[in-house]
Amino acid sequence: MEIVVTGRHTQIKQRFRDVVESKMNRVTAIAPDAQRVQIVLSHEGNPRQADTAKRVEITVIAGRTVVRAEASSADEFSALDMALDKLTLRLRRTRDRRKDHRRGYTNPVPVDMGVVEPEPAVEPAEEPNNSPADAVATDLGPGESVEVQVGDTPIVIRRKLHVAEPMTIDEALYEMELIGHDFFLFVNKETGRPSVVYHRHGWSYGVFEIDTPENVKK
Repeated sequence: MEIVVTGRHTQIKQRFRDVVESKMNRVTAIAPDAQRVQIVLSHEGNPRQADTAKRVEITVIAGRTVVRAEASSADEFSALDMALDKLTLRLRRTRDRRKDHRRGYTNPVPVDMGVVEPEPAVEPAEEPNNSPADAVATDLGPGESVEVQVGDTPIVIRRKLHVAEPMTIDEALYEMELIGHDFFLFVNKETGRPSVVYHRHGWSYGVFEIDTPENVKK
C-alpha cells in the first residue's frame, strides 16, 4: 500500500512520518485491498485557534472506493489518532455494508422532501469584474480547480469540476457516509436530475432534486 504524507502551510517532520507508517496497519487490517493512503497535515496560524491548530486529513483509495476522515487538535499526533479513529469506523461500515448486500440486505428508503419550487428570478445588479459569477467564469477540465478573489473583497471562491457517473439514491447515501459529510451532491440515475441527499436526524435522510419549470411541466 502506498502511503503519501504532505504538508499544507507546515513542514512534515520525520517523526510524524514514522508514526503514520506505524499506524497504517489499522487500515490494512480492515481494508486489505487499500491501494493508497494520503495524509495531509495542515497548520492554522491564528493563535486564537491554538486548540485546533493542527488538522489531519486521511484519504484511503481502494479500487473505486474512497473513504475520508479528518480531525483537528492542538498537536498533529492527537489529530492523527482522532482522524484514524473516524476512518477505521467508516472502513468497518464499508466492509459490513458489503457483507449485508451479499446477504440481500436493503437500506431503509430515505425521506423524499419533494420538488423544491425555484424562487422567482431576480435580475442582479451589474457588477463587472466584482461578482462571483465573473470571478469564476473559467473553463475547467475534469479534476481541475481554481481559486479567485472577488474584486477587492476578502472573499475567495474555489471552483472545481468533478465528473461522476449517475448513481442511485442508495449509492449516494453510501458515498456520503464514506466521506463523512452531512450531504452529498450527485446526478440521480433514475431521473437524470442533479440531486442532494442529506442527514436529517438519526437514521433519517432527505433528498432534494433540482429541475427547471419547463422540464417539470413535461
